Amino acid sequence: MSTYTPSVYDAEPIPAAARAEIEKLLGSGDLFRYTAPEDAPVALLEREFADLLGAKYALAVSSCSAALFLSLKALNLPRDARVLIPAFTFAAVPSSVIHADCVPVLCEVGENYRVDMADFEARLDDNIQAVIISHMRGHTSDMDAIMALCDARDIPVIEDAAHSLGTTWHGRNIGTIGRIGCFSFQSYKLVNAGEGGILVTDDADLLAQTVIMSGAYEHNWRKHGAIDEALEAAFARWQNHLPLYNLRLGNLSAAVIRPQLPLVAERVTKGRANHDYVAAQLEQSPWFTVPDKLAPEERAPDSIQFNLVNMSDEDTRAFADAAATRGIKVQVFGMSTDNARAFWNWKFIKGEPPVLPKTRAMLMRACDARLPARLTREQLDVVVEALLEAVNEVKGAPALKAG
Repeated sequence: MSTYTPSVYDAEPIPAAARAEIEKLLGSGDLFRYTAPEDAPVALLEREFADLLGAKYALAVSSCSAALFLSLKALNLPRDARVLIPAFTFAAVPSSVIHADCVPVLCEVGENYRVDMADFEARLDDNIQAVIISHMRGHTSDMDAIMALCDARDIPVIEDAAHSLGTTWHGRNIGTIGRIGCFSFQSYKLVNAGEGGILVTDDADLLAQTVIMSGAYEHNWRKHGAIDEALEAAFARWQNHLPLYNLRLGNLSAAVIRPQLPLVAERVTKGRANHDYVAAQLEQSPWFTVPDKLAPEERAPDSIQFNLVNMSDEDTRAFADAAATRGIKVQVFGMSTDNARAFWNWKFIKGEPPVLPKTRAMLMRACDARLPARLTREQLDVVVEALLEAVNEVKGAPALKAG
């Protein structure tokens, strides 16, 4: 095997185009989004991101978790409202539900990392008042079925699209299908700002509420770009009626993000090619399986997930160790100590952990490895070779899959 192993955990570099704007901001000290009367970098980012997604409105905030929290608060749910979420997601999702004074209800997720629709429908009728769909690691659940079920019951859907910038469903951007879509700019996402998030919606009333609650005190909401008639009325309706949580994004972060937006399409294309190239080779091993995407879905992956086949807990741990010795960190969601994506570790949820055998079984064999768009074909070959060598060390090198 090659002696050079790529560092898959290095974040995407910040484009040189950001430097001039950053220097300008540092020189002026105008880092607060409301310093300028109009066209502050954060306001420009919101306009550009909404245009990129094909949404009417966007609000940039401190994190995707903040976007989820504000989205729930804007729905005006009663205290202890039950919010249905997939059991395979990051701990920040149930945390946002709890922060919003609601109760997270978990539904099963299958071996393909997507919502188990039979379990989802069964739980939906158990006094559920809102739904958050996490497109975890960029895997899109059946949004046609989800929206049909929720629309029939008048249950609002929030999309947690932290991993899905650039993914489409029937050609429509993920994050624009539900009432609100929430995205992340954390360093391991497609656009890297270290921290940060943004929400999109076509609903003026929801946007006005989230803007005010994000920290637009007095009449600073007027600095959020062009205010159409519907927004003007919504802001007037909510002025002074909502608490301020101060979850704003700063101009410096916006200056880092904006030059990356024109690179999203290229990163999506490269990321998809990288994923599909590695997946095709891993699928040749009888010890690996990479679930297929759903037909309407065009993914924008920067990582790969695969399941281990016919492997014990001991085999699974040995494989992860063998891959690590070859320089490739493989996260097995259910076996990594205190993993924030394993629902039984969310002990901040009141009561006993739910019994979710499908999700638990999947998490105990589901592997995760980053594949940044910047990796070359040669570097991808190193990753593949390391993974195949690692599993063969544990299980032997049998004949490849037939067909």
